Amino acid sequence: MRLNPTRRPLLPRVLLGLVGLFVVAQLVPYGRAHANPTVQAQPKWDSPQTEALFTRACADCHSHATVWPWYSNVAPISWLVQRHVDEGRSKFNVNVPGYGRDADEAAKEVRSGSMPEPTYLPLHPEARLNAQEKEQLAAGLEATFGGEREGGESEGR
Repeated sequence: MRLNPTRRPLLPRVLLGLVGLFVVAQLVPYGRAHANPTVQAQPKWDSPQTEALFTRACADCHSHATVWPWYSNVAPISWLVQRHVDEGRSKFNVNVPGYGRDADEAAKEVRSGSMPEPTYLPLHPEARLNAQEKEQLAAGLEATFGGEREGGESEGR
């Protein structure tokens, strides 16, 4: 069977299409507005250790002190990073008055292992906490922001 000499192979066309999509995605403005908002509140941490652990593992998404890595400027990854930061700040943010609707659940999230978010950890190995650090952070978050009491009541600040 002879190949038609005017027909191009499929792989180069697919790769060219993917590169084109990547270039067009860079034109979408969402995900690159990386100015951190003004700090409106600052918690009175129960200890310097809690503050250090929070800064190491949580502050990028739950404060106005986000460190924006280089890849947060490249779509489509920038879209995911921006969405995570927006969502994190909307639920619990140490730099807004009241700290957000989920401040009293922060310790529970750390203890359950759902925070820091698993997708955050591969590119932020410093945010990995051992069991002792997780418990120390959770206890410090409870002491700083309150936590779930028995009977479903929560104590907050």
